[in-house]
Amino acid sequence: MLRLLVPVLLVAGAFGCGQPVYSPNARVVNGEDAIPHSWPWQISLQYEKDGEYRHTCGGSLIAPDWVMTAAHCISKSRKYKVVLGEYDMNQEDGSEQHIPVDSKDIFVHPKWFSICAACGNDIALMKLSRSAELSDKVQLACLPPAGEILPNEYPCYISGWGRLYTNGPLPDKLQQAVLPVVDNPHCNQPDWWGGVIRQNMICAGGDIRAGCNGDSGGPLNCQATDGRWYVHGIASFVSALGCNALKKPTVFTRVSDFDAWIHETIAKNV
Repeated sequence: MLRLLVPVLLVAGAFGCGQPVYSPNARVVNGEDAIPHSWPWQISLQYEKDGEYRHTCGGSLIAPDWVMTAAHCISKSRKYKVVLGEYDMNQEDGSEQHIPVDSKDIFVHPKWFSICAACGNDIALMKLSRSAELSDKVQLACLPPAGEILPNEYPCYISGWGRLYTNGPLPDKLQQAVLPVVDNPHCNQPDWWGGVIRQNMICAGGDIRAGCNGDSGGPLNCQATDGRWYVHGIASFVSALGCNALKKPTVFTRVSDFDAWIHETIAKNV
């Protein structure tokens, strides 16, 4: 397994993971346009309908030919492609890379149940049909150490092209917002998520700060003391009351709980 992972690690090291050339604006409180290409591992997952591809979810480029997203974003009946280097969905600026994904190269976590998002394991990996060309606008995400848990109120950022508010419009430009971590004891309080949140989930934001439809699968970006940004979460679900319901933080898959599965899946499918 280790021998198979070496090429991935060497490529990541050559470009550096989690170190955007275009620094993110780290001062926003509510959502706003992200600085172009400041989250260079952010991808748009798109599916084909009536001869056109449409954005459905976000995701993170974790190796030159691997993308991490949410399991609930995947449907066996759909044909997908991944768009890297995207910023404004309404414009082609030459940085975009459109890479198809074969259905046989989509790996949904074996313990994911589509009828039970609250059961956890909302994670999937996609092997691209060709490797991404890494550049200043397309880079790899760093993944956190296995088992790492961030403290309450740790400042992280969600990024994506999800709806601007419940039942609202989809933005053209990539959005970002500060979502401080809400630790599991707080998130599981009776008038919050009331015991729904499991160890393999992470809550962040709440009230006016939240993810929404279309952000699913996208990253929760958290900066470590080494200056790098790590993808600690995969956007999973929000409250049925709405995207920004009071005391209902956005729920993410906790990436650090799936370190072994991620590495094993990649190693078996080189």
